[in-house]
Amino acid sequence: MAATPEKPASATARRKTGRHRGEGQWAVGHFTPLNGNEQFKKDDDGLNVRTRIETIYSKAGFDSIDPNDLRGRMRWWGLYTQRKPGIDGGKTAILEPEELDDEYFMLRVRIDGGRLTTEQLRVIGEISQEFARGTADITDRQNVQYHWIRIEDVPEIWNRLEAVGLSTTEACGDTPRVILGSPVAGIAEDEIIDGTPAIDEIHRRIVGNKDFSNLPRKFKSAISGSPLLDVAHEINDIAFVGVNHPEHGPGFDLWVGGGLSTNPKIGVRLGAWVPLDEVPDVYEGVISIFRDYGYRRLRNRARLKFLVADWGAEKFRRVLEDEYLKRPLLDGPAPEQPVQQWRDHVGVHRQKDGRFYVGFAPRVGRVDGATLTKIAEVAAAHGSGRLRTTAEQKMLVLDVEEAQVESLVAGLEALDLQVKPSPFRRGTMACTGIEFCKLAIVETKARGASLIDELERRIPDFDEPITININGCPNACARIQVADIGLKGQLVLDDEGNQVEGYQVHLGGALGLEAGFGRKVRGLKVTSAELPDYIERVLTRFQAEREDGERFATWAARASEEALS
Repeated sequence: MAATPEKPASATARRKTGRHRGEGQWAVGHFTPLNGNEQFKKDDDGLNVRTRIETIYSKAGFDSIDPNDLRGRMRWWGLYTQRKPGIDGGKTAILEPEELDDEYFMLRVRIDGGRLTTEQLRVIGEISQEFARGTADITDRQNVQYHWIRIEDVPEIWNRLEAVGLSTTEACGDTPRVILGSPVAGIAEDEIIDGTPAIDEIHRRIVGNKDFSNLPRKFKSAISGSPLLDVAHEINDIAFVGVNHPEHGPGFDLWVGGGLSTNPKIGVRLGAWVPLDEVPDVYEGVISIFRDYGYRRLRNRARLKFLVADWGAEKFRRVLEDEYLKRPLLDGPAPEQPVQQWRDHVGVHRQKDGRFYVGFAPRVGRVDGATLTKIAEVAAAHGSGRLRTTAEQKMLVLDVEEAQVESLVAGLEALDLQVKPSPFRRGTMACTGIEFCKLAIVETKARGASLIDELERRIPDFDEPITININGCPNACARIQVADIGLKGQLVLDDEGNQVEGYQVHLGGALGLEAGFGRKVRGLKVTSAELPDYIERVLTRFQAEREDGERFATWAARASEEALS
C-alpha cells in the first residue's frame, strides 16, 4: 500500500493540537514502514516464501537463504532457526542473529483446537524420527514442535503433514496463530457450547488469506465452551468464552487484548454476547481492527493489548460494531468462575455419550517421535481414533469404552505418561529453553523434569493443585506471571559470586480463579541448583500456614516476604 508520508510535527505542535505522533497505524494513514520487520513484510508477503523454500532453498541448501526470509518470512510457514549449540546464556543478548543461528530449524505443526487423529499423530511421530532426531514437544498452545530440521527436508515434511490434513501455515510470524479450543469440545458432559464449528470456519476464512497475513505482530486466539475455562482465555488477543445468556441461551462472551511477555495484561471483556454462528464474523472484525489500527512503529508495542489499553473496552467495541460489523452486538453475562483449579482434563472422565476420555501428562510437554507413534497405536487400539492436545502441555484419548479404560491407562503408563500424576508432574510447565531457543538465557526442559522428580521424592504427601511454570527468558512463553510459582530465567550470582543460571521468582499468579499476576518478592532470585530447596521450603510453609481450603495463590498474596523467601 502506497501513501505519502505525513510531514513530521514538532513536539510543541503535537501538544497544541492534541495529535499523537504516528504509531504506524494503517487506518490513519501511516503506511511507511517504520522498522525492518515492516519493511520485509511490505517487500513481499510472508506466505510467498514457500515457493522459494520448495524451488530454491531446499535444493541449494542453508547458505542460499535470503536473510529476510531466514529470520523473517520463513516464520509464516512455522520455521525458526534454532540456537547454535554451545552458546551460553550470557551471550544471548550480545551476539548478532547470524552468530546465534544454527543451520537447523524448529518447525511448528499447527493443530487448531488441539484436534488430532491417530493417523495424524502417527505421521507426526514418524516425521520426528526420520527428520528431527526424534524431537517433539507438545506446547502450551496445543501445537507440536520439532527441532533439528534441515531445509532440504522441509518440502517432504510438508507433503507428509498435508497428506493427513495437517499444516505449518502461519504457525509463527505476524499472523493469525493457532486457534486454541477446548480439548473436550463436543464430548464433555458439562459443556456449555461446542465451539468447533466456529474454529473450522475461522480457519477456512482467515488462515493463509493474504488479507490477514501482514499483522503488526502475532495474533493469538481461543474458543471454548467449557465451564473449566480451559484455554487461558484471559491472555489471548481474542477469546470467546462459553456462557448462557438468560434470554438467548448458549453463546460466547467476548474478550480482547490479553497477553504476557514483558508487559503482561489480562484481557478485557467487551460485555458482548456472541452466538455461535456469528463468532467468525466477530473474529474477522477484531483481527481487522488489529491489522488496520495496530501499532506498527515499535515492535514492543505492536501487540493488540496496547491498542486495547489505550482505547478502552467501550471504544474498542464501538469501533468493532460501527466500522467493521456494521451492527450492534448484544450485551451478555460474564462467565462463571470454574469450580476447580485444574483445567487440563487429566484423568479418566465420562463423556456425554457414556464413553470416557482419558487425559495424561508427559513431563513438561517433552515427548519424542517414538513415543508419539506408540501413543497413536495405544489410542487406536482403545478409542475411536481421536486425540486432543491441551493448552497445558497434556494430551487426551477420546471415546474409550468403559471396558477398555483400564487397559488404556496401563498402556499409557507403560510409556511414562501418567493418568494420575502427582501435582508436580501435572502442574509443571516449561518452554523450549536454551537447548534450542535463541532468546533463552537458561535451561528449562531438563530442569523441569528433574525438579518434578525431586519434589515427588521430598514432599510425597503434597496433594494440592500447584502450577510451576519455567521460562528461559522474560518473554513468558510458559506463562510465568500467571502460575502459582513462575520462574523467569536469568543469570544470577551464587554464594561465591559466580554468575550462574537461575530464576526470578513470581508467586501467586492465576488464571480462571481470580485471574491475576504473580507477586515478586524484592531481591528474590534463586540459582538452578537451589531451586528444589527453595520450592520445597515455600510449599512446606504453605502447608503449615494455609487456612482451611485456601489455594496457594491466595496464601502467597497474604504471606510475609520472609515466608516466601
